[in-house]
Amino acid sequence: MSDSRHDQIYANQQPIKDFVFDDKVAAVFTDMINRSVPGYATIISMIGTLAERYCTPGSNIYDLGCSLGGATLAMSHQISHQDYTLHAIDNSPAMIKRFRDTLDATPSATHLPLQLICADIDDIDMENASVVVLNFTLQFIERQKRDALLQKICRSLRPGGILVLSEKILFPEPELNALFIELYHQFKQAQGYSELEISQKRAALENVLIPESIDAHKSRLMQAGFRSCDVWFQCFNFASMVAFK
Repeated sequence: MSDSRHDQIYANQQPIKDFVFDDKVAAVFTDMINRSVPGYATIISMIGTLAERYCTPGSNIYDLGCSLGGATLAMSHQISHQDYTLHAIDNSPAMIKRFRDTLDATPSATHLPLQLICADIDDIDMENASVVVLNFTLQFIERQKRDALLQKICRSLRPGGILVLSEKILFPEPELNALFIELYHQFKQAQGYSELEISQKRAALENVLIPESIDAHKSRLMQAGFRSCDVWFQCFNFASMVAFK
């Protein structure tokens, strides 16, 4: 990516504001996401592998909430043909700018069938899709809007197309939920985050990132019209699912 600066946003005591994907976050996002989401590199790589398997000629791919383009680039690198259009969409101007800078600095990227769009994914019309990706995106969308978004995604997919949905998750059983949260905080400490950083970021995300259980996600996906879905990756309270049209 165009910038791999070390994430120290919450290293000092500060008035806590709701987390936003602004210039400050975009500048350190690659470091932040890799140190904050266990298995993130594996998820990104496998999104590329899944896209290669399910991207059909003449179709569209949508990376909804593309941030700096990790999943977008993984897909474009692994799909063996170029008879598709990949739409990378994010509502953060800072993220889109840095992603565009990365593409501009990569000569081979000029040949990619890629459209980079700064917009709210609720406002995007989607059609003729073979692969749609929501990689840690749905959790930032208001809960009452999630059903409609997944229904729109399902309608846009060709029969046999897939949705990859990655999310931070809750566990209905309190003891299990507490265990996974504790293990996750230990993971972050092992990545070099202090207790202050962990605490302050958690507070900043409290009203912004609203996780749900695996069962809630499965139920919503089936109600949206997908024929089957299940978890293909999980580590602590992070999971990625694949759903089939």
